[in-house]
Amino acid sequence: MSRIDPAKLPRHIAIIPDGNGRWAEARGFSREEGHRRGSEVVREMVRAAHELGVRMLTLYAFSQENWARPPDEVEALMLLLEHYLNKEADDLVENGIRVEAIGRIEELDPRVQRALESVIRRTEGQDEMRMVFALSYSGRAELVDAVRAIARDVASGHLEPDAIDEKYIQRFLYAPHLPEPDLLIRSGGEHRVSNFLLWQLAYTELYVTDALWPDFTKRHLVDALEWYQQRERRLGKTGAQVRAGV
Repeated sequence: MSRIDPAKLPRHIAIIPDGNGRWAEARGFSREEGHRRGSEVVREMVRAAHELGVRMLTLYAFSQENWARPPDEVEALMLLLEHYLNKEADDLVENGIRVEAIGRIEELDPRVQRALESVIRRTEGQDEMRMVFALSYSGRAELVDAVRAIARDVASGHLEPDAIDEKYIQRFLYAPHLPEPDLLIRSGGEHRVSNFLLWQLAYTELYVTDALWPDFTKRHLVDALEWYQQRERRLGKTGAQVRAGV
């Protein structure tokens, strides 16, 4: 932690926790055991991020594409998610962590929806840190849903097409109030964003580690933060402009 400058922490970190299945298969375990261990790492990383002073964390917990996995694996993931939300609720409340969710939440198992609604309600108003779960989420689906909403405004005569700009589109994303991620961390060594936050990642710094998610530790998180703090974030400007504060 002494390697991290608190003044240069990313405001918002997004994580793609990849590698549960590969971790389990390499050890002769079931994929469900890999996901169980992965859920424990989620708990550890939320606590570590909170301790480090990170203000916002978004986790790609379950994608729309994950519905295509074998039914037994999907059911195990739903049970793990329900268990995590119920078990961690008190700890999240005590640590001032506000829980939110993005995605097509209505597609989730009703038990998960109830657990999610409960923890969101209990943590509403907390302000030390935000924990956002992307569930039944797809970056393309988010944009489709936004386009449909905008098209309805145009069809109703409340909006002229020429009035559509980036800010207007932003209004119809799942969580328009959340800042774009400064840093995306992907475990498991894959170099792709996997349909995650396609709109929001436009200027996000991308950090990939070969560590599979069940092996991901606070040290890996600190490594990612140290790497981020060495980056020069230009956001379309030249390096000279950034260094001059222009």
